[in-house]
Amino acid sequence: MYEILQKKRDGKSLGKDEIFFIINGYTNGTIPDYQMSSFLMATFLSNMNKKETAYLTEAMLYSGDILSIAPKGVVDKHSTGGVGDKTSFIIAPIAAAAGVLVPMISGRGLGHTGGTLDKLDAIKGIKTAINAGPFVKQIKKVGCVFGGQTKQIAPADRKIYALRDVTATVESIPLITASIMSKKLAEGINGLVLDIKTGNGAFMAKKSDAVALAESLKNTALNFGKNGYVFLTDMSQPLGNAVGHSIELIECIEVLKGKGPKDLTELSLDLAAAMIHIGGQANSFKKARELAEDLVSSGAALEKFIETIEYQKGDSSFVKNYKLLPTAEKKLVIKAQKSGYISEMKNKQIGLACIQIGGGRKIKTDKINLGAGFYFHKKVGDKVNKGEALVTIHYDLKYKNVLPKLKHLFIEELIVIDSSSSKIKNNPLIYKKSSFWSKK
Repeated sequence: MYEILQKKRDGKSLGKDEIFFIINGYTNGTIPDYQMSSFLMATFLSNMNKKETAYLTEAMLYSGDILSIAPKGVVDKHSTGGVGDKTSFIIAPIAAAAGVLVPMISGRGLGHTGGTLDKLDAIKGIKTAINAGPFVKQIKKVGCVFGGQTKQIAPADRKIYALRDVTATVESIPLITASIMSKKLAEGINGLVLDIKTGNGAFMAKKSDAVALAESLKNTALNFGKNGYVFLTDMSQPLGNAVGHSIELIECIEVLKGKGPKDLTELSLDLAAAMIHIGGQANSFKKARELAEDLVSSGAALEKFIETIEYQKGDSSFVKNYKLLPTAEKKLVIKAQKSGYISEMKNKQIGLACIQIGGGRKIKTDKINLGAGFYFHKKVGDKVNKGEALVTIHYDLKYKNVLPKLKHLFIEELIVIDSSSSKIKNNPLIYKKSSFWSKK
């Protein structure tokens, strides 16, 4: 291990045997944390080439079980996350209603971004800890599953990620690539849709970094013979209007009912269309998009969502009665102090502000207040009059002491109002749309 560390420290490339030696040794406990930490930092500083990244992904993938679902039509989506990013609950049932098999393995939130599994906790009774056998059975029967990563799926990633989180090596593109792809490949997928976020609420705030990550993920997917789509999307303001757990679920149901916010609806339909195209249920993206729209308007996608929740022992009655979800005790409306145009939203800080009312974790053991969150009444570029509602804060009384600070933050920093619309930079929701790659 010392010789490998020395080699990587000096910027030299590692071979397949060396990388497998590291991953297998760390997973089985023969390589200690301090040496793995050194390897992670050396990788962060000296980077990895395409071959090394593929070897690292392969080693992490084969550290655990690989699901066997079907020879074709198994497609998943991965988003790099952000504030209000909730598309999984919309696109998985749309794609499954079209006949795609969707093994949606998700994670929990930490930092300024929310987690899919945390949002599912708002649904009474739902079970997300599903072992491999029942997981595969559900996909074959229902077409869709919302589950968490088990101990059998890429155990090397579980162990390494915990170490990356405390060694300042999270942002390394090769390490991110291997982490994402080892988990997704372990699902037994045939294709993958990538939603790479960029902007002030994304982990890859710089567009150039987001493009580099997208390219790395694409190259690794192709190395394993997987077809896919990559979307480069904006995360400089919350996606949709809701930020929080219960209220984000409500917004997703509204999209599935055909009544959701435009940005969330459009992105979800595009991502679902990409999954449908890769899954072989339509022979072009355009036809797949039309099918996705039809499945929403007919109610088939919502029915598939309900079927999935009920199969996982969840109470789906909240779909008709949102009051059955955890709700906050109080609401506070923050109003505009002047007229003008919304020119900017400090998105990462908005995500961090949500933590202050219990809507996220400061440390992994924190319990989330599922009813807490923000509902935004305006988007960047919108005109606003003095006294108009900007955002509604959903909170419990035990957090009332932080409200004066939050009110000040929203008025003075988090939502910027400009007197003129001429200087407003309205980023496109999707920078790079429908970029398809194929192993052929």
